[in-house]
This record gives sequence, C-alpha cells and structure tokens, in this order.
Amino acid sequence: MSGIRAAARALLSVADKSEVASFARDLAGMGVELLATGGTRRALLAAGVAAAEVTTVTGFPEMLGGRVKTLHPRIHGGILARRHVDAEEMTRNGIRAIDLVVVNLYPFERAAANCDLEQVVEQIDIGGPAMLRAAAKNHRDVLAVVDAADYRDVARSLAAGGTSFAYRQRMAVKAFNHTAAYDHAIAAHLADRVDERSD
Repeated sequence: MSGIRAAARALLSVADKSEVASFARDLAGMGVELLATGGTRRALLAAGVAAAEVTTVTGFPEMLGGRVKTLHPRIHGGILARRHVDAEEMTRNGIRAIDLVVVNLYPFERAAANCDLEQVVEQIDIGGPAMLRAAAKNHRDVLAVVDAADYRDVARSLAAGGTSFAYRQRMAVKAFNHTAAYDHAIAAHLADRVDERSD
C-alpha cells in the first residue's frame, strides 16, 4: 500500500475493542471504506462509525454456528491478491482489494478457562488467524495491525501518505508472532488435556 487512496478498504475484526472506534473514525475520515465482523461492527455502530458487515461482501450469512464468517474468496482474495499480478483475475471474479487488516485474537487461555473440552474446541478462532496470516504474507500490498497500541501511529503514517515496505514488514512480523503465540497456547492447552477423553 503506497498510500491511502479514496477506494482503500479496511477490514476490522478485533477481540480487544479498546480504541478501535477512534481508529476506525480516523480511517473513515481519510476516505477508507470500512468492513467489520459482527461484534466489532456493533461496537463501531454504537460509537457512531459506519461499517459494512462482511456478509455484504461474501453474499453469505455467518454459518455453522459462527464457525464460518470470513472464509470466502472475496475476503481472502481481497487480502492475498498481488496488486501488480492479479488485478485482471480480481476483476473477473468480482474481488476488491482489502488494503488494511485490523485483527487481534482473544487470549486463548482466558477463553478456555473453566471450559470442558468440547467448549474449548469451540473457542478456537479459525478466521481471525487466517486473515492475519494472509495480510502478513501479502505485506507487499497489505498492512496487518494486531495491537491497539499501534493505531495512532498507523493513522499518522496513513495520513502522511502511506506506509513503507519496511513498516509493513515489521507489522507482518508482529502479526505472525501474534498468531504463533495463539497457536502455541492452543497446542499447550490441548496437550494438557490430551488424556481427558478415551479413544
């Protein structure tokens, strides 16, 4: 992302909702189109910040008890598309670019506390880590943001004309560390309970 453009889009889906409304308001003020998942969108709307629900992009409702929300080519294609390579294919398939992905994950240890094994499994987030990993992988064109402490700096950088490759690369590293810690917490928790059920 060489700089915020009028057509730029951001996808927000955060467990930590502190400061997200203020950040989203700053983005909207720069002409960024906002997409958000259920709980994040409700928080934004409550703060008076308009955001489209991701279902308006996918054309599908949340399904399978909320397990499938963002796992769709119009979301992941928008994040993963290489702007210098895939533009024609994006147009052919009705995929619009997503330039900024703001996702953070609920601490798994806290989510799994006092849950039985089946409830623990339902706490495992699939879509959030997938979106973050996609954005971090495609940091040539996409900025991944996982930490509310970075919102102000990101907004300043975008308002000043955009982010450098090195900046996006540093944020990608932070995103991969975030998903790695999340996966480690899941693996450690399940390892502790591996004998809880018989085969």
